[in-house]
Amino acid sequence: MRGEPSCPKCGGRVRAPGLFAEAWQCDVHGTVHPLQPVIPPSVEALGVVVHRARVPVWMPWPLPVGWLFTGVAYAGDDRSGGRATAVACSGPGPLGGIGELLLIAEELGVGLGSRYAGIDGPDPGEHLDINRPAHAKLLASGRPTPLWHVKAAPSDRAVFAGEARGLWLWAILWPEQSGLLMYDELVLTDLRDAGTEVELVPCGALSPRLLS
Repeated sequence: MRGEPSCPKCGGRVRAPGLFAEAWQCDVHGTVHPLQPVIPPSVEALGVVVHRARVPVWMPWPLPVGWLFTGVAYAGDDRSGGRATAVACSGPGPLGGIGELLLIAEELGVGLGSRYAGIDGPDPGEHLDINRPAHAKLLASGRPTPLWHVKAAPSDRAVFAGEARGLWLWAILWPEQSGLLMYDELVLTDLRDAGTEVELVPCGALSPRLLS
């Protein structure tokens, strides 16, 4: 399943660096870090992204009972490294059925999280009311990390965002009721620090959410 790099903000075509531009270009968004083609989930695919990432590759670890790793993607290239990562997992939802979780780490302005969250703008920014108590808390690499609901997200999903390691951290869940998982104080591991434990990650089928 190979394809062409695309704009992380809109999914449109991008032009590679060349004679007139030193960076990847989108006709709508200008200079971008290209989203690389998504490939089926495997330990090898995960290892490639972990190796290239300059931002965390977050995953609940250990995974909730019955949950599987269902895909990974990153925005960046061989020169810049991964400036945004997205890890998909799925499993039994808290109210029955199948739940899906997408965890995204990204630098300011990349726009990958907003694209999957279904909101305008490259960052959660104005869609977060950080003056109110956090709606959810989790542990990210051992540090308590507050997250807030992202306003204006589509009703078919629950979207949370906050900051971890000085970068944006997004948690996007389908269906919306799966957002209840965020109240269980998930423990996230940056897979760049996981070493050989990455080889133990159970894999499922590719999540269509990564392709949307």
